[in-house]
Amino acid sequence: MTVSIAPANLDAEDFRGLIGAHKALMLETTPPESSHALKIEAMRAPDLTVWEMRDGDKLVGCGALKSLSDGKSGEIKAMHTVAQFRRGGLGKSMLRHILSAANERYYSKLYLETGSQPAFQPARTLYESHGFVSCGPFGDYREDPNSVFMVKALA
Repeated sequence: MTVSIAPANLDAEDFRGLIGAHKALMLETTPPESSHALKIEAMRAPDLTVWEMRDGDKLVGCGALKSLSDGKSGEIKAMHTVAQFRRGGLGKSMLRHILSAANERYYSKLYLETGSQPAFQPARTLYESHGFVSCGPFGDYREDPNSVFMVKALA
């Protein structure tokens, strides 16, 4: 598999379908009031950069980086790999791409919110393996038993 990462085409039918599937999956495991998965319209925000991963012309995943209001830190958003391609290193590739972009922007910290349920354990393990540690809520988030907040200090 030869995967490329490029800016996402938010108007592409397959990308819109992927985001819809991502949001639906999040709602299967997380109560609606605790689900922070972005809808496609929210991905057009000027403080958000969205990437897609493709194997040739087949969409296999996505990820995004949001600039936080302090201008010195960012948040990982919309990390998703199509189910049939999970456990193949694609999440790691997207995470490394986002980390590189955060470093290029000279961010001092990179945050994320993910679920606390067992279904999210692979994601938490991936983030921990790249130096993320638990932290309290950041930005507009509030303490929530369905959420795990993580941060990584950047060089």
